[in-house]
Amino acid sequence: MTSRWKSRFHLVSFEPDQQERSRRGIAEVLRELRRGAGLTGEDLAARCATSQSKISRIETGKLLPSVTEVDRILKALNVPPDKASKLLELARAANVDYTSGRVIARMGLDHQQREVKAQIESATVFRHFLPAMPPGFLQLRQYAEAVMTPVVPSAPRRDVNKAVRARIEMRSVLDDESRRFVLVMTEQAVRWNYAGAEIMAQQVAHMARESRRPNVDLAVLSNATETPKAPVSIFKILYERLVLVEMFNGNVSFRDPRDVTYYLELFEFFYDRALKGDDAIDFLEKVAEEFRDRSHVLGDQAR
Repeated sequence: MTSRWKSRFHLVSFEPDQQERSRRGIAEVLRELRRGAGLTGEDLAARCATSQSKISRIETGKLLPSVTEVDRILKALNVPPDKASKLLELARAANVDYTSGRVIARMGLDHQQREVKAQIESATVFRHFLPAMPPGFLQLRQYAEAVMTPVVPSAPRRDVNKAVRARIEMRSVLDDESRRFVLVMTEQAVRWNYAGAEIMAQQVAHMARESRRPNVDLAVLSNATETPKAPVSIFKILYERLVLVEMFNGNVSFRDPRDVTYYLELFEFFYDRALKGDDAIDFLEKVAEEFRDRSHVLGDQAR
């Protein structure tokens, strides 16, 4: 790779403008490599078994190529392995998106909820790993209000009422029985007391009922199960080509097949060790009863 190309990609960053520069740079490099090989866009398209219009969109930066597509182009151009490997690493980095929590807040959490709903509706199998709380489409209104209300002074301002309404509207995704939901929650996600014993009892009982749907496979990773891997982040896997990872202050998405494979394997690792079917339902009903008992005790004490 020439020093001019290196200067375009000397830094991989999650900053949006840096990501955009990296993506434009990849487009320019691929175009220069094609021209250096003496090929037209049509020639390259034929070698890659794709359309000339797609090659054009990639080379003009209108379409971000996947790592697999970049690899196919580099092989078609007979790019030496040392140069190819560097460009592939840059393509992998460019296929990672970061959206800060402040950007999400500016768009509006209700807008984000509608985006999530659209993502779910685009997938026939929706895998979701949840170490901290149940998914939005399984949340009751009072529970959703509790978890979506900011508690840290520096947190971005948000319209909680609009966000909650959008989250409640997400429940409709469960009605399409052609779509399968595979959900893995940790015991902490079930037990963490976001909203007081009475609301928690209702929330956990609601999850037990919803998990009886024929298209919902809800599994619970018990604290009692030996699990030699820490459940760190919430993540979703859509149509086995896209992974969305949620953090406290933003979201990261991965499209590189190696990253997707890693998260698929990680999901199966947790799923294999979790309670499933009737065992998971029994566990949820037991926790709901514990919250109800606690609510009664607290009510008696208050009187």
